[in-house]
Amino acid sequence: MKRITILGSTGSIGRSTLDVISRNSSQFKVVALAAGRNIGLLEEQVRAFRPDIVAVADQQTAEELSHRVNGVRILFGPEGINEAAGHESADLVISAIVGAAGLVPTITAVRAGKDIGLANKEALVMAGSIVMEEARRSGIRIIPVDSEHSAVYQCLEGRNKAEIQRIVLTASGGPFVNRGKHELGDITAEDALKHPNWSMGRKISIDSATLMNKGLEVIEACWLFDVEASCVDVLIHPQSIVHSLVEFRDRTLLAQMSMPDMRAPIAYALSWPDRLETPIHGLELDRIGSLTFKKPDHDSFPCLSYAYEAIRAGGTVPAVLNAANEAAVHAFLDKRIGFNDIPAVIRRTVREHTAKTSPTLQDVLGADAWARETAEVHIKENNG
Repeated sequence: MKRITILGSTGSIGRSTLDVISRNSSQFKVVALAAGRNIGLLEEQVRAFRPDIVAVADQQTAEELSHRVNGVRILFGPEGINEAAGHESADLVISAIVGAAGLVPTITAVRAGKDIGLANKEALVMAGSIVMEEARRSGIRIIPVDSEHSAVYQCLEGRNKAEIQRIVLTASGGPFVNRGKHELGDITAEDALKHPNWSMGRKISIDSATLMNKGLEVIEACWLFDVEASCVDVLIHPQSIVHSLVEFRDRTLLAQMSMPDMRAPIAYALSWPDRLETPIHGLELDRIGSLTFKKPDHDSFPCLSYAYEAIRAGGTVPAVLNAANEAAVHAFLDKRIGFNDIPAVIRRTVREHTAKTSPTLQDVLGADAWARETAEVHIKENNG
């Protein structure tokens, strides 16, 4: 039986992971959960899966949870979440805490010698060189959970990296894929949260609408598969059936296809190298009829270009890009700035940053903090 820790258990990926585990309870045991402040849902998860330890955001939440459940050790704060991440009995850690907050727990799990099911792309965006070096040192495996990277991982299974010509990440394009820049100024948060294909959290839904999510995935792919940014392309694929493709040096392409349901890549990460039965509907290609692809509109959605620029610049620049984006997205969700202000805030923040090459973890965290402060200044300027 494989023992699982889930970081971010009350989020979209965490809930889907527990759904897969509940359908395969003879193969998996949940030993640790970490979440924020959604105490009602977390209480249900603890009662259903009986982990050894649970970690929450703060002491107040921990105390309230302790009054609701018995027989589980309850931790809180960054130290508690890190302790859960490195829980000694776990075989695999699903890293699904949203945003930069997932970086340190992911590194903690890697250093503890745990295989990682990586759904927190920010860990590699911010500190790819550090995370991958720690993984090599610990001898652990990082199995991507993002549908696009899982698709690439599956296409490359057992193949020689030297044969890769190009990786093609697909993107649905979000709800505004066919709009030009002049049609985006009046977009509301409610509009941007209506993703056409995927059920996701609020932050990642906005990132999908701006194409920043795909930009972050480009950076993540460079680290996961040890390729240059020039080897990673993006195509808009509104049907979200082909999750990614790999082109080899003989110019043949392999694609991974399935219905858009995150339980598929989650199940693959949990059960690797085997496969599980899932409740996902099989593809009926005759009913789908056609699959379409087109190049992204970098002018209307410049965040994708900013991500390519950041990974090529390297050092602390991707961490600054990520932090500025998080600050801008939260400001947009709070109705403090408009949709087109998101890339403007990011651009101005990144341009003001003096990058450090070969950064330490402290350098990365320092750049993250600086970027959030600087982005907030630009947010207030736009709001004023």
